[in-house]
Amino acid sequence: MGRNSLAFRLFVSAVALTLLVVPAAAILLSSLYRQAVERNFDARLNVYLTSLVASSTEDVTTGTPKEPAGLNEPAFRIPFSGWYWQIKPLTAERPLFISDSLLDQQLTLPSQIGVEPDETRTRRAYAPGPEHQRLRIVEREIRPGGPNSTPYSYAIAGDGSEIDTDLAWFTTMLIAALGLLSLGLVLATLFQVRFGLAPLRAIRHDLAAIRSGQAESLEGEIPDEIRPLQQELNALIQSNREIVERARTHVGNLAHALKTPLSVISNEARHQEGPLAAKVIEQAEIMRTQITHHLDRARVAARSSVIGDATEVEAVLSALKRTLDRIYGERGLDLEVTSAPGLKFQGEKQDLEEMVGNLLDNACKWASWKVKASAEKGRRSGTFTVTVDDDGPGLSEEDRARAMKRGQRLDESKPGSGFGLSIVADLAHLYKGKFELEPSPEGGLRARLELPAA
Repeated sequence: MGRNSLAFRLFVSAVALTLLVVPAAAILLSSLYRQAVERNFDARLNVYLTSLVASSTEDVTTGTPKEPAGLNEPAFRIPFSGWYWQIKPLTAERPLFISDSLLDQQLTLPSQIGVEPDETRTRRAYAPGPEHQRLRIVEREIRPGGPNSTPYSYAIAGDGSEIDTDLAWFTTMLIAALGLLSLGLVLATLFQVRFGLAPLRAIRHDLAAIRSGQAESLEGEIPDEIRPLQQELNALIQSNREIVERARTHVGNLAHALKTPLSVISNEARHQEGPLAAKVIEQAEIMRTQITHHLDRARVAARSSVIGDATEVEAVLSALKRTLDRIYGERGLDLEVTSAPGLKFQGEKQDLEEMVGNLLDNACKWASWKVKASAEKGRRSGTFTVTVDDDGPGLSEEDRARAMKRGQRLDESKPGSGFGLSIVADLAHLYKGKFELEPSPEGGLRARLELPAA
């Protein structure tokens, strides 16, 4: 998954959402569980508080609580057990009665640390206790002698570490469960992204097949959401083909419309004598060559944008070798042609034949006895290179630049129009390739042609 891919964006957004939601859910659940544990613990303290109030205010006539009986809980008799009770006048500094577990200590009451009572005049809070204990305390205001009697504070304290221990166990289990859930969500998201975007990968594969010439349109079962994309792409491909066909037809019609009058002019001039007739014939041939060159260039420009054309390079090189062997066989030329297997030209066969044929024909004209041609993968991705070497006289740097200009002939002793190498350069440019001339290791000229690979 690339950082700019849809799969990466969907996966990262899902993971980010999981990392936000799961911790928030953990915090919420932990808070709710703490509240539930505290309510249960407070309910247990309330039971003890109710028993304490009942045992100390039974048959009170003086308005002063009497010493309560035991609460039937051994923890209240064990020193510093974490479980304590205390009865204290609200206006006094020392408690009236305390549990055996407090010894000579007293509790820090919620009323002393500013906790407001509820509608039952009960306060609940955490407070420090003996031996640095953390206590959960429930305190209630009681008036044993009636509404106008002295108020007393009745308090029950329990060891808050029980709440913390319970909460720690729950938090550990919660983190483990939510961790497994998060991992499951991430894996499910990864599977969902891979499975959900599989049709797009199939479309990419099909488009590559169309571009390489292995298919003509997008086929196969496509999800409903992207079926319009398939239809539009197929319509675009078909429209591209129709435009190219119309361009070819117009080019052919134009060639016929121009060449026919030129042929008539040339034929009429050949039946005449004098310098004017000779000049007309000469210029008509130049016009015919120019028209052929520019119409071929327009034709190739139209064809180079066609989607789906692919040509086997090895087959073209082999066919050209057989043709040139017949043409130059009497000279005893050694023409060697090699090609890496599987190379395909992203374009029409006729254009590749014209480019490589011109290079091979030019090398055969000037070679002493040896010509080597090879095709291999290019230096840039998505390209291949055709290299043609000969052992002829070669060219200087200045002559190599002149040779690629249209109509330039460096030696009139060899047949030709001077358009061969310029046509190769023009075709290579139209296919967004490269064409270079340089000295050859064989001693002559090297032509290097880089073209798009299918």
